[in-house]
Amino acid sequence: MEARDATAGAFVSRSGKEQTAKKEDAAPRAKSPPTQSRMEQIFGFKAEDLSSWQNLVVLLNRPTDPASLGIFRFLFGMLMAIDVTQERGLSHLDYKYLDGAPVCRFPLFDFLQPLPLDWMYFLYLVMFLGALGIMLGCFYRLSCLMFISTYWYVFFLDKTAWNNHSYLYGLIGFQLTLMDGNRYWSVDGLRRPSIRNAHVPLWNYTLLRTQIFIVYFIAGIKKLDADWVEGYSMSYLAHHRLFDPFKVVLPVELVSLLVVHGGGLVLDLTAGFLLFFDATRPYAFFFVSYFHCMNSQLFSIGMFSYTMLATSPLFCYPDWPRRFFARFPSFLSSVLPLTSAESQPSSSCVYKEVLSAEGQETPTAPKASKLRFKHKLAAIFTIVYIAEQFFLPYSHFITQGYNNWTNGLYGYSWDMMVHSRTHQHVKITYRDGKTGEIGYLNPGVFTQSRRWKDHGDMLKQYATCLNQLLPRYNISDPEIYFDIWVSINERFQQRIFDPRVDIVTADWSPFQPNPWLMPLLVDLSPWRTKFQEIESSLDNQTEIVFIADFPGLHLENFVSEDLGNTSIHILQGKVNVEIVEEKKNYTLQPNEQINVPAGAYHKVYTVSEEPSCYMYVYVNTTEAALQDNFTKLFELQERIRNGTETEPLPPELQPLMAADSEGAEVNATDPIVQLFLKRQRRLKEVKKRREAGLLERMERFTVKKYYTVRRGFLMTAIAVRNLAFGLPPLDQLREEVAFANMKGPQEEANQNDPLKDEVGHAEL
Repeated sequence: MEARDATAGAFVSRSGKEQTAKKEDAAPRAKSPPTQSRMEQIFGFKAEDLSSWQNLVVLLNRPTDPASLGIFRFLFGMLMAIDVTQERGLSHLDYKYLDGAPVCRFPLFDFLQPLPLDWMYFLYLVMFLGALGIMLGCFYRLSCLMFISTYWYVFFLDKTAWNNHSYLYGLIGFQLTLMDGNRYWSVDGLRRPSIRNAHVPLWNYTLLRTQIFIVYFIAGIKKLDADWVEGYSMSYLAHHRLFDPFKVVLPVELVSLLVVHGGGLVLDLTAGFLLFFDATRPYAFFFVSYFHCMNSQLFSIGMFSYTMLATSPLFCYPDWPRRFFARFPSFLSSVLPLTSAESQPSSSCVYKEVLSAEGQETPTAPKASKLRFKHKLAAIFTIVYIAEQFFLPYSHFITQGYNNWTNGLYGYSWDMMVHSRTHQHVKITYRDGKTGEIGYLNPGVFTQSRRWKDHGDMLKQYATCLNQLLPRYNISDPEIYFDIWVSINERFQQRIFDPRVDIVTADWSPFQPNPWLMPLLVDLSPWRTKFQEIESSLDNQTEIVFIADFPGLHLENFVSEDLGNTSIHILQGKVNVEIVEEKKNYTLQPNEQINVPAGAYHKVYTVSEEPSCYMYVYVNTTEAALQDNFTKLFELQERIRNGTETEPLPPELQPLMAADSEGAEVNATDPIVQLFLKRQRRLKEVKKRREAGLLERMERFTVKKYYTVRRGFLMTAIAVRNLAFGLPPLDQLREEVAFANMKGPQEEANQNDPLKDEVGHAEL
């Protein structure tokens, strides 16, 4: 499929029209160029190229222009160098790897452990230098090894950080290690003229293009899931301001169904094909570029969008950089990539004999070369790697222990954004193995991650870690029980793991199904339509939670005193509600309801033979009262501003008259007035930031990134100094870290006045 870019393939002008042109291997043009078959015009290779193993090897090792590969190498290395300081975590490494602190970690293999903190900084420095070397094409093979060895170590060290694009970075880094990516626009080319502008074998492009095709196409196949097609996976996205243009002509429900879900499905299924063919490539460029630019604003996915944008030109003819940079002024030629069409022969390629019109061998063409073992090995690797990449997303029948409600560890299946989860209730119970004492742990204690709640393998690791740490707190031989309630793609909140099983002693194998995984109640999925009807009938202050539970189990719940008028409505099955303090039990059936007291515990037992379904309906009376007070204060403030307020203000309300001045909330004595003024100031700041011009936004973004990157490199310098010369006095070290932690004025202001400390800020 990729052979159309080879020297013997079709030739196109800048407009994409086929024409007779000078061959890329610098051979003189024959007087009567051979007529190409229709297949060769479309795909760039002939049917004969696939007719035998030898022909296929020759095809995959056909000499190809190195220009496009060289540009991609530069872009990928640059993006990975940025990624090391961002998503890989160099800037907050000391928060991620806490030396000496009791921390539960989730490596792929339990024997993997992080190095001491200073050595982790050094490891990240090696990764960064490797990415920089890839970008510059400097000591290329060594740089690739430096990058991928450290990258995959960090990747395997923490399963909770896995995602599809991080996996993709590692794959591309591995592929580039085996490719001749330093043949064009590289420092190595300046050091070694023999490889400068030399041909690369076609399989270099074949691997990369097929990898990107797989990313798109398999992601599209995964989106054929019913939840995605019906619009439940990412329904919240339609409310983002980026989709406002679509909402001019479509209601938000159709924007979610047709644009977010339908558009994403069609693009993923077709992008790889559209990028391949000349006639459809311009349209594909437009849509995938628009798609990735939107994703960069919708999600916190680091360099992924930009990396995918960098892969798109790989589908163009490989000499596109020469034609592109030839348009630049000649005085820039010393710093720009080569524009000459002359390419050197390479031993990595297989050359055919080139004859002139008289049937004589062309003296200036590369000599015909024989197939070598390395050419056959490259062809075998290409085929095996591509087959493995098509197989791996569907290999979950082998690693069944990692399957939960979704198949496998998230990150290598290309099921991007297909599943969204919310967690309503998480309880960790321990039981002392000697005394029988029962207690509870704060969810997430001893860990910085939240992903363990959805994966049985991580839950097993977490329970084992807690079993080892709790004896420090006089808890002997602890048993650990988890009660985790999850909703996936807007279904009922339900248990994902059996709360009756001690996970410490529970069996788990990567190759056997998880015996303590509770089944997803897919039969209840049609209720989601009813959910939407119920939610649309409620007012803005009423909240609702839909619950489904298994026969023989019960939910113990505590209703906060802030939640007044809380009631349980039965939708399906039969339940027994126990009010703990009152020591009373009530049996409820469908269409019945009961109010439960605030500030007290109650238990809901499922006593029917089928799963029970019920919903909590409640109002946050504290927040409602606060919002009511805010509304009254806002109306009073408006009357003060327009001069219609004639009544004298009591002392506690007088700060409203100076609300626009700095620090007005400091002078307020009433806590509600103080909170209102702070809220108004923050709303004003948010509005100002949203209405800021492009230059101001860019300045704010640049300053934020500067201080982030600055901290990473300063902390790395401190770590390298510690390794080389030992630890300095504690006071000096404290001053150095404080200097590294310095932030921009805007960030410091936000840090001193965090939104999370305010009450009633959901609208922000």
